[in-house]
Amino acid sequence: MALSRSARLGALATAAASFLVIAASSAPKPGADGIGDPYFPQLGNGGFDARHYDLDVAYNPDTDRLDGRTTLTARATQNLSSFDLDLQKLEVTKVEVNGRRAGFTRTGDEIRITPRGTLSKGRTFTVTVTYGGVPEALNGPIVFGSDYGWMKTADGVFVACEPNAASTWFPSSDHPSDKATYDIRIKAPKGLTGVSNGRLVSTRDQGASTVTHWRENRPMATYLATATIGKFDVKSGRTPAGTPIYVAIDPVLANSNSVDVYAVTAAATDYWSQIFGPYPFEETGAIVDDMPEAGFSLEVQSKPAYSAVRSESTIVHELAHQWFGDSVSVERWKDIWLNEGFATYAQWLWSEHQGVRSAHDSFLAGYGTRPADSSFWQTVVADPQRDTMFASAVYQRGAMTLQMLRERIGDTAFFKLLPAWTKLHRYGNANTADFIRLAEKVSGQQLDDLFQTWLYSPGKPSL
Repeated sequence: MALSRSARLGALATAAASFLVIAASSAPKPGADGIGDPYFPQLGNGGFDARHYDLDVAYNPDTDRLDGRTTLTARATQNLSSFDLDLQKLEVTKVEVNGRRAGFTRTGDEIRITPRGTLSKGRTFTVTVTYGGVPEALNGPIVFGSDYGWMKTADGVFVACEPNAASTWFPSSDHPSDKATYDIRIKAPKGLTGVSNGRLVSTRDQGASTVTHWRENRPMATYLATATIGKFDVKSGRTPAGTPIYVAIDPVLANSNSVDVYAVTAAATDYWSQIFGPYPFEETGAIVDDMPEAGFSLEVQSKPAYSAVRSESTIVHELAHQWFGDSVSVERWKDIWLNEGFATYAQWLWSEHQGVRSAHDSFLAGYGTRPADSSFWQTVVADPQRDTMFASAVYQRGAMTLQMLRERIGDTAFFKLLPAWTKLHRYGNANTADFIRLAEKVSGQQLDDLFQTWLYSPGKPSL
């Protein structure tokens, strides 16, 4: 069928308009300066997907100076004219993209990097940032009012970065939704040990310094990375079930508590592997440092970091995070109960396993001791707000939610659900809606009312 002249002209105009739309949509543009997390809008970065970090850090405890060189391998998710990395306070001296000098500007904690040419969508590229200075710990109300991040100790540094302090010591896309693998090399004066994530690849002397090279080959959120440095007594081996274990304890604390960190770590790793599914990383362990100013512990991937010798209950909590938080990470920070509620419930399960107290009785103890007018019940667990994201209700009411779920759907479905969750989202990210959907699928029950009551509604629920 032949087209009339006017029809042909119309077709040409439509084609031209379509071409312009396609061209406009594929034109290179800057990546976003954040992933849009409501709690931390500028954390993380748009336009690329982080794949691997190669970190070289050299630390001088006498001056507290850090000198670093970070190479990030990433894949462009759009046609990029420029992109951002997060870095707090430290001075950048050079940036290269694919081995060529690149321009950069600095606005607050954002580095805007402009490569010499467009980075095409789907293309893998590298960006290398050379930087240095004295890292500053963060503080404020978020982490129990404590300092966190890069914290100087008597003999080195204690590094625990949740939620937004990884970028105090290396340039990154500093949000848990952008996970990557890592090689981390730590250079410190001889006599000190640098401990990090994954497996120890090598230790070598370099003049008056020692360089330790660690490799984490499972995807990891930035806040779980560490480069803790100090004098440590190290014990390594395997758990009874065969998982490699590495425990580093500050000798100042070695005899300060009756808790056998190595033994509890080994036992809990093996037990959680039975309850939650296979251990998700190459190595388990602990870093126990003398850092009384911190007053908290953190589920550093593969080696939880403790600012002192903690209780057995704290150790099993942090190890449960290897599944809930580290392997399965939050999609946005408002989902934090998926980390803390689950790890707190793990403490209840451990007491039940040890024959001390049932999880049901732990639930009743927490529920019964808090009157209805307590501020505890006003926290909305599924969206606790940034400055109260680690409020006790996120932990305790989150755990209560799981106990109510267990009693609703029964032990068979509940203990099928936990490993199903860690398998489905292994090494990825998930949100509260994902968990509710899976709980309903596994149990065959409609559970909106339970989760609405316990996660989304302020006030003390009636039993």
